[in-house]
Amino acid sequence: MPRGGARTRSGPAPDPEALRRERDAGEWTVLPIEGRQGEPPAWPLLGQSEREAELWGLLWRKPQALMWERFGQELEVALYVRRLAEAEEPDARVNLSTLVRQMADSLGLTTPGMRSNRWRITRDEEPRPAAGRAVAPRASARSRLKVVPSDGE
Repeated sequence: MPRGGARTRSGPAPDPEALRRERDAGEWTVLPIEGRQGEPPAWPLLGQSEREAELWGLLWRKPQALMWERFGQELEVALYVRRLAEAEEPDARVNLSTLVRQMADSLGLTTPGMRSNRWRITRDEEPRPAAGRAVAPRASARSRLKVVPSDGE
C-alpha cells in the first residue's frame, strides 16, 4: 500500500524563483498588485451584516479577486466572509478559526495558499535599488569555500 505524498502540502513548496523550474514557469499566474477594479459582485447569500458588507468590499479589491471572478467563486468568498465575521466574535468557537484559515488558504489569501494556487502578486516593473546605494555582487558558493589543512596527514 503506498504511503505518504498524498497529502495536500506534502513535499517542498514550489518556488517560482528556483533555477530548475523552467519546465513549469508557465504554470504560475502573475496577479497585478493594483488588484481587481470595479464594484464587487452581488452578495450571493441570504442576509448580510454590516461587517460582512465591509469585508466583502475589501476582499473584492484584492489581486486574488481576479481569479475568483474568473472561476466564479463568489459563493466560496461569501462563505469565507461569513465565517470570518463569525470568528471575529469574542465568543466564537475555537475550531472556527481553523476553518477560516483553511478557507483563506484555498482562496489564495495566505502565502501558502498563494503558493499552492501558483499565484504571484507583482508590479509591472521589477523593484530597483534605492538611488545612491550600490548593490554589492554576491560571491559564488565556490569562492566562499576554504581549504582546511588536516592535523597530521
